[in-house]
Amino acid sequence: MTKPSDVAFEITPEVLLKAYSVGIFPMAESASDPGLFWLEPELRGVLPLEAFHVPRRLARTVRQDRFQIRVDHDFDAVIAACAESTAIRRKTWINRRIRTLYRDLFAAGHAHTVEAWREGRLVGGLYGVRLGAAFFGESMFFRERDASKVALVHLVARLKHGGFTLLDTQFTTEHLRGFGAVDIPREEYQLLLDAAVAKEADFYGWAAAGTGGATGELVLQSISHTS
Repeated sequence: MTKPSDVAFEITPEVLLKAYSVGIFPMAESASDPGLFWLEPELRGVLPLEAFHVPRRLARTVRQDRFQIRVDHDFDAVIAACAESTAIRRKTWINRRIRTLYRDLFAAGHAHTVEAWREGRLVGGLYGVRLGAAFFGESMFFRERDASKVALVHLVARLKHGGFTLLDTQFTTEHLRGFGAVDIPREEYQLLLDAAVAKEADFYGWAAAGTGGATGELVLQSISHTS
């Protein structure tokens, strides 16, 4: 379900958080389109934290600690990379207004990144929004094989360790379904959301901003589902 936004209506970090708390999020038609619209899908993608599983090949990569994982180290670089047009993803929904809004949300402490670095280069990662015990995944990117997948595995382990109960993916893709993502009806999603935002969770349970805080082995032990 799409709800066009009022272009005269100022969207602030507080408005964004209120929208997330009732199951609505903003998007743009494309990176070059200055407008925004609200979305409230009939079917919502979620990644059940207790059912999350890691393919064995990816588990080997995670265990090798090939990437240095950092948290909230370079938000601007992550969202810029997520907005880039690539051979695989020629069109993105992250426009200039989205980048500004979520940068403000990051400054307010409600947006976070999990970043994969190798040899001093940012090679993959993701960003999302935290509200209570809910985390809303927004976008991810990779410049090296498995970099974004490793970041996702570290995110899930961090959420489980910190007491989060909901990982919202907005929509499901074949990629996310491989980790256990499912679509649920809006009414069921709202019940999960209401319960999650009413709870407290700790995004920095492993370490402060700027560091990953856990080895690949510890991350896999905390998830424990492989296939």
